[in-house]
Amino acid sequence: MIDFPQINPVALEVGPLKLHWYGISYLVGIGLGWLYLRYYVSNYFSGWQKTVIDDLVFYCSIGAVLGGRIGYVLFYDLQSFFHDPLLIFAIWKGGMSFHGGVIGVLIAVLFLSVRTNRTIFEVSDFLVPAVPIGLFFGRVANFVNQELWGTPSGVPWAVVFPIPTSGALPRHPSQLYEAFLEGIIIFVFLNFLIRRHPRIGITTATFLILYAVFRFLVEFFRAPDSHIGYINGGWFTMGQLLSTPMLLGGVIIWYLAATSTRTKQKNEQDK
Repeated sequence: MIDFPQINPVALEVGPLKLHWYGISYLVGIGLGWLYLRYYVSNYFSGWQKTVIDDLVFYCSIGAVLGGRIGYVLFYDLQSFFHDPLLIFAIWKGGMSFHGGVIGVLIAVLFLSVRTNRTIFEVSDFLVPAVPIGLFFGRVANFVNQELWGTPSGVPWAVVFPIPTSGALPRHPSQLYEAFLEGIIIFVFLNFLIRRHPRIGITTATFLILYAVFRFLVEFFRAPDSHIGYINGGWFTMGQLLSTPMLLGGVIIWYLAATSTRTKQKNEQDK
């Protein structure tokens, strides 16, 4: 059992202004993701000017933040929104939905694909290798913010969160599980994949599949939101429900990309 380290969620306070670690994590994740795309990923994708990369990061960042917050309110906390609509702007309090962020980023990708005369998957394939960077820092921020903690556990690395709603019980640090799987593992895998120059759509499909599988598995160790609970049978959560279409979408995209590759190769052989 490990006591939660004494970390103040407010990193800096100057008068009425407060700078939260949660906000810093987003800035760091976006900044490092931008650098990674600009100076590394662009080496494996042709035709991506630095100004276009800057626009991509800018619009996708806005889509991720707005979609993440709106998605959280719609998927997880709609009742609170009805009582206090301004709560949707309280990002510093936590409460961001990755699945909502995906929808926001998808809208940004659609916009950029039209603007740059590229296909959706050409844009998303270039973008997704950087997404795990933001996921890693976001999950660490969840840990610092003492939110999205895991189910009670007796494992040696279980953490006792001092926040009253945790019940002072040792729990799985599920935020760190997700930081490792969704952040580090997916990052390493996609970094290896882009070096092999996969067909269009494969990188996007791989990200969707890996995230959905990891998220679905971690949900077994993560306590469901108290105001939602389990959706069915005492084990199926909202996170697992929202990850299911991601998994199906990834499999479909992978199949279509692989089928397109085989068809193209066959047509070239028939010539």
